[in-house]
Order: sequence, then C-alpha cells, then structure tokens
Amino acid sequence: MRILVLGAGGYLGGHVTERLRALPGARVLVGGRSPGADVAVDLAADRPYLLAGALAKAAPDAVVNCAGATGGDAVTLAEVNARGPAALCAALREAAPGARLVHLGSAAEYGPGTPGLRVTESEPCAPAGPYGATKLAGTVAVTSSGLDAVVLRVGNPVGAGAPATGLPGRVAALLAEVADPGDPEGELRLGDLSAYRDFVDVRDVARAVERAATAPGPLPPVLNVGGGEALPVREVVRRLADAAGFRGRIVESGADGGGSERSARVSWQCSDIAAAAAALGWAPAHSLDASLAALWEARPRSFAADGVAAS
Repeated sequence: MRILVLGAGGYLGGHVTERLRALPGARVLVGGRSPGADVAVDLAADRPYLLAGALAKAAPDAVVNCAGATGGDAVTLAEVNARGPAALCAALREAAPGARLVHLGSAAEYGPGTPGLRVTESEPCAPAGPYGATKLAGTVAVTSSGLDAVVLRVGNPVGAGAPATGLPGRVAALLAEVADPGDPEGELRLGDLSAYRDFVDVRDVARAVERAATAPGPLPPVLNVGGGEALPVREVVRRLADAAGFRGRIVESGADGGGSERSARVSWQCSDIAAAAAALGWAPAHSLDASLAALWEARPRSFAADGVAAS
C-alpha cells in the first residue's frame, strides 16, 4: 500500500508518518516543500494541475493531509487551511480518484460548545475565529469533493513534541526555563485558564489516522477524534507542572501568557467520539497523565507546528 503524507514535518504529521511507516506492507511517501520530500508539492500555492501531475507520479492508494496552520493572518490561514484542501481534492479527482483521502480537521470548527454536553459530527458548526472558519472551509471542500474521503476532527492533541503554539507545549517550554522548579516560592504566570478542553494523545491521533487510511469500504464524512472528556485547562497545567517537578504557584494574570483569544470565546469544548469507535474501532488508549509525561520527557525534541493543535 502506497501512502502519501502531506505535512509530515509538522507535529501531528511527524507522529502520523512514524506510525504509518511501522505498518506492514506500507510504503510511505512524504509530500511537501522541503528538499527531502519524495513528492514536491505546495498545497497553499500550487495550481491543481501541477498537484495532479505530482500525484499521478506518486500513484498513492491513500493520501493523509496533515498540513495546516494555526497562526498567522487571515490570508495565511485561508491559503493553508481552506485553499490547500480544495486544491488537493481537485488534483486527486484528476490524478488518483480512487485513493482514500484522510484529512485532519479541528474541533475548533464547531465553535462554542454547551457546557456539560459532547458535540457530535451532525451538530451545526459556528467557528469563533479565522482559524476555525478556515479549517471548516477545508472540511467542506473535502466532504463535498465526491472522493473516498474522511475528515478527522481532532481535539487538543498533547504529547511528545507539542509545539509552543498550543497551550501544553507553551507551558512545557515555560517550565523548562524555571531555574529552580522545586522552589515553593516560584511562580508560573499564565493567562486565563478557566476554559474546558478535550485533550487527546498525539499517538492516539496517529492510530486513528492509520485506521482511517486502511479501513475497507467508505467511511462517514466526518469523525471526531478526541479524548471524549472536557477537562479544566488549569487542571491540565497543574498536572503538567507536577510532571515537571514544579512546586511553585501558578498565577493566572489575565489575557497575556497562557490563555488565548479563542479561549475567551470558547469556554467549553468536548467531542462525542462514539462514531469513530463504530467506524474505526478506535478509542483513546493513553491517559492524560501519560500524555503529559511524554511531553515533558521529550521536551528537547521539536516538531514544527502544523496547525492542527488547538488551544
């Protein structure tokens, strides 16, 4: 089986590629702009006919699109998150219409959730900002393409290599700079940590991608991939601090530091993952503490941010 991974140099893409390369009988090709890529493509800029030419040469049985952007201005977000998937779908229809497409979306597409409730894939989407809106546009491009395609709406991924563009990676970086983590008088100053988020181990995301890429027959157009539980962000930060041996105080000092603009608008986020269990036989296998321990232990390691993590 030939599997093409786009965005393999990013956080999720790196873990996905590693997982797929361990799959018996799979030949994994990497697509992107880097000189070492097996397939030279730029989803944000290449015309569909150029992408089609590259895809025809690669002849993939499955394509996994992990490329995305979490930061930047609205134009950058639209080019990568919306235009990229649309161009990819147009190219696949021409060059490899029988290939399975697995596209990584984001739970940010849903927008504000209702406290106490898990959101299902059939719920209306009302993203709270440009990131969620552009990710939703990419999802629409994929689900309306007519291809054998599935969008995995990923919650807040956490684990080894988490980038500083997301809260866990940012907090881990700050904790790594603390001179004396055992000092009870020490302080870690962050922003508002009152939001609730659905965290999922990056290894579990990679396993969901593997199953989606190899599952027989058609799949539902959208599947939630999350932990299935909303946790207070301040609890997650405290548990990460414990993993780092930090014994000082965590101070929430307002909008600067640990929170994000979206956190203020989206106070609750929790995904219903029953459909992924039914379609893929998938469920999270790693606890949050195991995810945070992996993040802290691997903190020198760095994946480039690929845009699928949400904070």
